[in-house]
Amino acid sequence: MVLCTGSIAYDYILTFKGRFKDHILPDKTHILNLSFLVDDLKKRKGGVAGNYAYNLALLGHPAAVLATAGPDAAEYRDWLVAQGVDCRGLRLLDGELSATGFTTTDMDDNQLTGYYGGAMWKAAMLGLDDGPPQVDAVIVGPNDPGAMKRLVKECRERRVRFVFDPAHQLPMMAAEDVTDGADGAWIVVGNDYELELIQERTTRDTKGLLDLAQIVVTTLGRHGSRITTRETSVEIPAAPSEREADPTGAGDAYRAGLVAALLRGLDLEQSGRVASLAATYAVEHVGTIEHHYTRDDFCARYRSSFGSELSESFWG
Repeated sequence: MVLCTGSIAYDYILTFKGRFKDHILPDKTHILNLSFLVDDLKKRKGGVAGNYAYNLALLGHPAAVLATAGPDAAEYRDWLVAQGVDCRGLRLLDGELSATGFTTTDMDDNQLTGYYGGAMWKAAMLGLDDGPPQVDAVIVGPNDPGAMKRLVKECRERRVRFVFDPAHQLPMMAAEDVTDGADGAWIVVGNDYELELIQERTTRDTKGLLDLAQIVVTTLGRHGSRITTRETSVEIPAAPSEREADPTGAGDAYRAGLVAALLRGLDLEQSGRVASLAATYAVEHVGTIEHHYTRDDFCARYRSSFGSELSESFWG
């Protein structure tokens, strides 16, 4: 069982059929005032905890959610349960609204996001004892900083493997909390920008981070990803996409695929390729958890993407 923490949210996904760079004047950034006419708007289920859990369920790996949300997420909770996700750790708090994100994506897949935390800011009320017992790993995703700090501490004390994925919460985290989050982590993960911020906050390069964590993963969008341990570094290609509809949620799908594959004993290269393909499925759909595939679909797509068979041990 993988315990997925972070937000349970609703995402408003806006698509701008232009490029931000064409509308931002470098010498006018001190009075930035931009308005984009978007071509599409969708309200979708999202939030990193839900995204991780759904993708793990698609891959046939047991998953649970530990998060706080508002009563408006009751339908979302019931949907997750129907997908096979354990939601005993999802608390719906009266008088609160669920976290809500507003993301605008341009033609170059650049994104501008505004985020309202809502009930997520109460997440520090929950610890490992509020979720299912005997979890194999915890994904500590972007969340209330106090909640992230509590979960990291409890994982270390109980010797539970944890993934430290601070992502868009990095600007709100003190340098010492970023360092603390990496200390003892099984995996520290982020895109290239986020890893640069982590390195800046911790004053450690990748080698220095590996003095704290076992694995450091850098995702590179269309350029794939890099998985680095103290012994080796593996470059993972991006799985080819049939279409690029929306990159939102691809990173969360990648993390779910990587964790599922590593827990099932695959090596770094195969695990990274599973993660890459999981991310590509998300890119091909608007919204973070609108995609779907079967075991046979995934195996066939893995074979066509990478020219090799996915190990049968992946499916447990």
